[in-house]
Amino acid sequence: MKASTFVLGIIAGSAAAAVTVLYSTPQSGKELRSSVKSASSDLKYKLQDVKVKLADMKHSVKHLANEAKEYIPQTVDGVKESIEKWQMSTASNQVRLEKEILAIQNSLEELEKSIAAQNR
Repeated sequence: MKASTFVLGIIAGSAAAAVTVLYSTPQSGKELRSSVKSASSDLKYKLQDVKVKLADMKHSVKHLANEAKEYIPQTVDGVKESIEKWQMSTASNQVRLEKEILAIQNSLEELEKSIAAQNR
């Protein structure tokens, strides 16, 4: 949602509320003007507060985006480096396991041949 749309919605809602209050109030004209003036002043304060909070939020989002641009590439590089180190540290085990698996397969083939020879 855009900030301008949000502010426009607040203004339109406030105007509708003011009109409703004007037509449904049992106050005298002087009291009503005082009440409207007070509500107007309060609305201006609240709108200013909304603007400040939106500016703070915009600044926070910008700061977060800048930090993400800085730290995400570093984190990705760190993860890549960790994976490479892990692969290097497990390479010898991988070779050993492949040899053992090959030896087991050869033993199974010999066992199958032996069983087949005995069954003849």
